[in-house]
This record gives sequence, structure tokens and C-alpha cells, in this order.
Amino acid sequence: MKQVLASIGGALLVLSVIGAPGTQTPARYDFEALAFAPRHYICYRASARPRIDGKLDDAAWRAAPWTNQFVDIEGDSRPRPRFQTRAKMTWDRDYFYVAADMEEPDVWGTLTQRDSIIYNDNDFEVFIDPDGDTQMYYELEVNPLGTVFDLMLPRTYRDGGPPIIAWDIAGLQVGVNARGTVNRPGDRDEGWTVEIAMPWRIMREAAPGKRPPRPGEQWRVNFSRVEWQVDAKEGRYGKRTDPSTGKLLRSDNWVWSPQGAIDIHMPERWGYVQFSGIEAGAGTDTFVEDPNERVKWALRRLYYRQRRFRDLNGRYADDLAALHPDDIRVEGLDSGAPDAAATSGRRFAPFMQATRDLYQIDAAGFGGAVAHIQHDGKVWLTR
Repeated sequence: MKQVLASIGGALLVLSVIGAPGTQTPARYDFEALAFAPRHYICYRASARPRIDGKLDDAAWRAAPWTNQFVDIEGDSRPRPRFQTRAKMTWDRDYFYVAADMEEPDVWGTLTQRDSIIYNDNDFEVFIDPDGDTQMYYELEVNPLGTVFDLMLPRTYRDGGPPIIAWDIAGLQVGVNARGTVNRPGDRDEGWTVEIAMPWRIMREAAPGKRPPRPGEQWRVNFSRVEWQVDAKEGRYGKRTDPSTGKLLRSDNWVWSPQGAIDIHMPERWGYVQFSGIEAGAGTDTFVEDPNERVKWALRRLYYRQRRFRDLNGRYADDLAALHPDDIRVEGLDSGAPDAAATSGRRFAPFMQATRDLYQIDAAGFGGAVAHIQHDGKVWLTR
């Protein structure tokens, strides 16, 4: 059994862009055709602070619900993952806790230096965009040896944002537990679990109000698992190659909320985590869908169209008619949501200001809100 406990300090320095899975998204994807159906999760309060040792036997975890099983990053168009993965979350006044359980017959890892490119091993990854604007978001990767890679992204890779690699999660705690043996080919392992405690204070910079969440508030979150196919060679694990080319086979990417493309860095596709003031196991809360999220998705479709226009013409469209907004409508919501009866089939009526290199598109939303999106992908609401 392998147990790892890490407590990490923090620093800040902007470094150059590194390669990341899915940063070069194939052109075959029609992003507008992707259904707007992010998963959601109620994050209940912890009954007691869990011990971060990778073993999910604390009272706080026993009462916390599991997520759905992970799926391929592209969604239902791809085969189901070969191994099961699921996660759960809880929180208290000081930490956001994340745990994951991964089925794995061969637990292995090679990287031991902090801020190595951890997805070159099998890993578990956490992505958090506190205010849901698709900018200033956090990424954390952990391999079965407990080695950590954490970074902040001011913008997505597609929008030119450099990763701030030397940014560290001060006070981070990570525990890993292997059910089997690590780096020992020839036997069959059961899997590995990871347990994470992320201090709220380190996420204040990107959080609404520069504070921890309050009951009822929602953050955008996703989880990813990178899985390489391996073979045993001379008593060691080696990544499997394509015999026809000699090149490494592409890693699998399994996620909680499907992206619809091989690109985890599309925060608009991440799931919604709603924080509850109820202690896990003491009651249930109901997820509340914000209808303005659908207005923001309609604006995102125009963002995709502007990107295509620029690729074809070398500039952004300065006339909204060139983006054909008339074929976009904001979907109605189920009964019980604010303004549901009055807004079913609501017409989408955006307004754009643009230059050759910049633009902003605004649209009236629900409850007096106005949604906005701009050329660098940032999306937000004002009231």
C-alpha cells in the first residue's frame, strides 16, 4: 500500500506556455452542435475535517455523494472508459475537499519532482473556475506517487493565456492510497484513490467577492483522468506504442462533465458545483439552474462564430448580421425556475460593438440581468 502526504507552499511567476492535452483542438469539432448540458453536483458541508491520507474512510466522506461515473472527454460519441472513475466533494470554512476513486489494474508512476508535467503519467486532475467567466481559473494534477502540478491560467490556451506554472496552492494537502502495489508489473492492482484539501484563501483571487463560497452559490468545476496504455518490459512499465508507426498511443482522457472535444480547457463546458449549507447526510438540497447560464451559452455560440470568421477573413466581423444571430434562441426552462412560463422560446437579441481586433457582445437576460462576452472569451453578467 502506498500512502503519500504533501503540504505545499506558494510562489508566483509567469513562465512560457507549455504543451497541454487538448490545447490544439482538431478543426473537425462543431462546437455549436455540442449540447449545453453540463453535469451538476450538490457539495454538502463536511461533518468533520477529514484526515488527508488518501483513504476515504472518514465520516465526512461516507456521507458525501459520488458523482456520475466519468465518461470519455468527447462524450457519448466515444466508447465508455475501460476503467471506472468517480469523485466526491465536501467543504468547510477553510477548505474545498475533493476525493476520487480510480479503478486501475496497473498502478504506476515515474514523476517525483513537483511541477513536472504530471499528465505524462496516469493522473487525476481538478479544474476550478470560481466565478464562471472562463478566465482566471485553477488546475491541479496528481499522479499515483502523490506528485503535484498546479497552475493558474489567466485565459484559456485558445485565447492566448499563458499558464502561471510557478503559482502554487499554498497550504495544499494531497493524500494518495494505492490498493495494490505501485510500479510492480506482474500482479493485478485494484486501483488508487486521491484525497485533496484546497484552502479557500488561495482561490480568493478568482472568486466572486474575493471570498469562499456561500450556501447556494455555484462554481464551475471539472475533473479529468489521463490514462496511458502500458506493457510490462523487463520488470518495468512502458507506454504502449503503435506497431505501425512506433509512436506512443494517444492517452485516454476521461472526465466528469463531457467536453464534446479533446480539450479540457473549455471552461464553458465544465460542470456546476452548488455549495450547500446542509451537513452531508443531514438532509438534501436541490440544484437550482440559473436561466442566465443559457443566455451566456447563446453568447458563446457567437464567440465560436467570431473565431471562425477571423480564421477565414483575418479579422473579427464588425456587423452582427455576419454572425447570423437570428437562428439562436434561448431555451426555456422547466417549471419552477424564475420566469419559466414567460421565457420559453425567448428570442435572443444581442448587440455588438467591434473593431478589427476587439469586440463585445451583450444580450438581455433574465431577472434584469445583462450577459456579456468579449473577444478573449470572458463572459459575465451585470444587473
